[in-house]
Amino acid sequence: MKGLEILPVEGIPEVRPGDDLPALISAAADGLFRSGDVVVVTHKIVSKAEGRLVDLDTVEPSTFAKSFATRYEKDPRQTEVVLWESRRIVKMDRGIIISETHHGFVCANAGVDASNVPGDDTVCLLPLDPDASAARLRDTLVSRTGVDVAVIVSDSFGRAWRQGITNVAIGVAGMDPLADYRGEKDPHGYPLTASVLAVADELASTAELVMGKTAGIPVAVVRGYPYSKGPGTGRDLIMEPGRDLFR
Repeated sequence: MKGLEILPVEGIPEVRPGDDLPALISAAADGLFRSGDVVVVTHKIVSKAEGRLVDLDTVEPSTFAKSFATRYEKDPRQTEVVLWESRRIVKMDRGIIISETHHGFVCANAGVDASNVPGDDTVCLLPLDPDASAARLRDTLVSRTGVDVAVIVSDSFGRAWRQGITNVAIGVAGMDPLADYRGEKDPHGYPLTASVLAVADELASTAELVMGKTAGIPVAVVRGYPYSKGPGTGRDLIMEPGRDLFR
């Protein structure tokens, strides 16, 4: 591998519910895609196109949500939405909710987010099925451009014991999200017994370097990574409960 290129896809307008997202991306890319590229798309524009927006004025918070929100000066309506999107609360403390979403992701606020969403009383949810979203997007991009690309739908997650957030893959299509080196040997002949790299997460975080949080660039291309093509999904990256020491 000679190196990687990270290319921002600029010029994508504000995405609204019902928009043809592949058309918007294809028009902005304007012939940029090449075979073997990984197209990383922030979940926010996927969710917007799929109508995964909630008007907080329509939300009636529960007594539990009101109690927690009042205690930490949070919006009880948004707290209620976080509870809707959670199948398990991992930790609630100091105004922070860490929960497991219905997809199986463990993250802050069940992925409910008010940033980069028009309006003061609207929040954005994760896609209902990020893998299906990635697959539909990839199928349409490949059909319209004639170029074989992989697609990653990304979101920003915090990490235990580490400051800051980083992009991770929540939806994957067209590639194996893991690179399994178990059974191989390192340059010193040492057998590898536990080395499985989360390459889809690494590609998602790489793309974030040119997307930024305030630049309005929700799509980027990572070029030059020799990923393995296959039917992998974002769910492959979720630790199964039996191996999760923190559950």
